Amino acid sequence: MATYPPQRQSHGYRGGHDDKPAHKPLDTSRIQLKDIKADLFDVIARETAETIADNKNSNKPTQLRRFYEEIVMWESKAGQHPDKFDEYLPFIRMINAKAAYALGRKLVDDNYVKLISDGLQQVDSLKTLRHFKLFMEAFMGFYKEKRPKD
Repeated sequence: MATYPPQRQSHGYRGGHDDKPAHKPLDTSRIQLKDIKADLFDVIARETAETIADNKNSNKPTQLRRFYEEIVMWESKAGQHPDKFDEYLPFIRMINAKAAYALGRKLVDDNYVKLISDGLQQVDSLKTLRHFKLFMEAFMGFYKEKRPKD
């Protein structure tokens, strides 16, 4: 039985009319929020920022800061009302839809959407939400270093 619509395969090029090579794909496998490693907020955040900063056509710091600020807002809310975390989680995960919308408008690229998605997928408690917020804070610092004038 066929699935509809058919799945497109990526061959390292962006779809559409311009066949420009895609940017280096982001590897998020080392971003682990449950049992954090010593290099999460340093080496891994820096490498992630460098990969995402490589795309000069999107991922403007102002746009990325909006996502970061929403993560901060949800972490703050959940911290003030830990008993409501399960109630907040669907809204926290809705950040994925906002990232997809931003991708559709070419405000962010697929690497940034992957970062948000893979991070939010691990958020299942106040602790992992805090770790994700702290990772994104470190990421934003290194990102701004790479793209200071955007």
